Amino acid sequence: MSPPATVGADRSAWLRDALVVAGYLGLAVLVTSGQWGHPWRLFHQAGDQILFEWMLAHAAHAVVEGENPLFSTGLNAPDGVNLMANTSVLGLGVPLTPVTVLFGSQVAFCVAVVCCLAGTAVAWYVLLRRRLVGTRAPAAVGGLICGFAPGMIAQAGAHLHIAAQFLVPAILALVFRPASETRRHGVWRPGVGLGLLLVWQVFIGEEVLVFLVLAAGVFALGYALADRAAARRLAPALFGRLAVAAGVAAVPLAYPLWFQFHGPQHYSGMAFATQGFQLDVASFTASARQTVLGDDWLPGLLSPNPTEENSFFGPGLLVLAVVIVIWQWRRPLVRALAACGVVFALLSLGGELRVDGEATGIPGPYRLVGGLPLLDLAVPARFALVCVPVLGVLVALSLDRVRAARGPNVAPGLPVRLLWAGAVAAALLPLIPTPIRVVPVAPVPAFLAAGGWRPLVPPGRTVVAVPPVTGAGRSPVMLWSARTGLAFAAPGGYFIGPSGPDDPAARWGAPDRPTSVLLRQVAETGVVPVLSDADRRQAVEDLRHWRAAVVVLGHLEHGDPVRRTVDDLLGPGRPVDGGWLWDVRDHVG
Repeated sequence: MSPPATVGADRSAWLRDALVVAGYLGLAVLVTSGQWGHPWRLFHQAGDQILFEWMLAHAAHAVVEGENPLFSTGLNAPDGVNLMANTSVLGLGVPLTPVTVLFGSQVAFCVAVVCCLAGTAVAWYVLLRRRLVGTRAPAAVGGLICGFAPGMIAQAGAHLHIAAQFLVPAILALVFRPASETRRHGVWRPGVGLGLLLVWQVFIGEEVLVFLVLAAGVFALGYALADRAAARRLAPALFGRLAVAAGVAAVPLAYPLWFQFHGPQHYSGMAFATQGFQLDVASFTASARQTVLGDDWLPGLLSPNPTEENSFFGPGLLVLAVVIVIWQWRRPLVRALAACGVVFALLSLGGELRVDGEATGIPGPYRLVGGLPLLDLAVPARFALVCVPVLGVLVALSLDRVRAARGPNVAPGLPVRLLWAGAVAAALLPLIPTPIRVVPVAPVPAFLAAGGWRPLVPPGRTVVAVPPVTGAGRSPVMLWSARTGLAFAAPGGYFIGPSGPDDPAARWGAPDRPTSVLLRQVAETGVVPVLSDADRRQAVEDLRHWRAAVVVLGHLEHGDPVRRTVDDLLGPGRPVDGGWLWDVRDHVG
């Protein structure tokens, strides 16, 4: 039996850890507060949230119905979508199935954002506390930076697969293990654990895994150059763990990866020019939109879009990092971290350096690696996210070193600690995140939400939204599908697929049909076109391709011109709760 003092100490330690975790969770809930209780609000990059809500709904639907999670005909009917080749976040969606089924896709998305931010912070806190620092406060500050840096907040409102970095510290802990743990556990046990974590990470997001592998490689090289003796001593066990992990991961990943690259609706290349997504040199000292000092104008000048503000650390934190590196340069760990941060910061600047929004004509380091496999598909701006944990770990190490400073040549401990804590606070306070901004979204037509469509849509037939969006970021039918639990199949959607049956080149959405182009133009301009009999015949042909049963118009800015155009194409529609309906079963046959 443990002595009473030991039991009390354990309880106190557990309580302090719980308070740190609760603080992270509270901050994550605060950051997402714009959506809780507001079903018709989305985070500002609304199209991406719709995409991930649908992915979470799909994962839950696949679990409940026992369907193939790697493919779905719920979108892009009749061809379907290769979900392994898209950011399907099955590693989040499957565990969140109970939340999605009980509370819907929007709540599941918000819970996922909270878990991504707070979970990443907690994971780094645990790694720092167990491996790198001696007390909780430095680890808590380091975890706070890793989980809630401006880049993490920017990604969290749109890209779950990027914000979900809670496995990264665990993977690194198994890759880089102290010699004492290697002697105690060998390579098999950590190797198996590492392999399983890699599998999970693949099903959350392969992009983060690619960045992690690259960063770990740069860090390992930097550490080996800084401490060759330690590198030679630790290398055999390291490569042994990696070999075991590769063997363990290869078995469950073999078929999904084959499906991704060779399964139905696979594609090649990317649907957009990734090289264009780069950061400005000045962005590293600027304030991001979602911080207490942020505004809309400067970040828009220095980053490709609001979701890629990955480098906005402010001048204070960067100066602090430089001081820490100079101060603790003798530590191989610090030198390796500094090298890793500098390399990835430079890569995030893309193929041509930009300063204050102006192209300089100076080639960027990314040109040296941009043509390599995998890197040619990476978004350069996201390389800066590797700097987030680098800075978090450096700050934690510095706080721990100041706390532990002793000796005759050291100034009295309390003033030194207070001064350094004040410097850290001054650097971090401008980075305090604000709630992610929200925008309104039109609700799902009640006719669909309440199931009024069911008697009109036989098995194998689809619900066509107006306009039938095939590649736009905001896809009404994708939101309708997500919020109704994938109750019906529909054409179109926001995804990456092949350009055609014989053309695997990647594109956003399905290949355009003439009727979808026509109705999208009306929705964007509000101008009712003069239609011909050929347009009407084409509309029927397109509806047959989509296997349509009903066509539904919800709320649109130019809803009346669109309704009149569809009336001219298909005959008069009828009003339903939340929109207009055209029963096209007789047209399609």
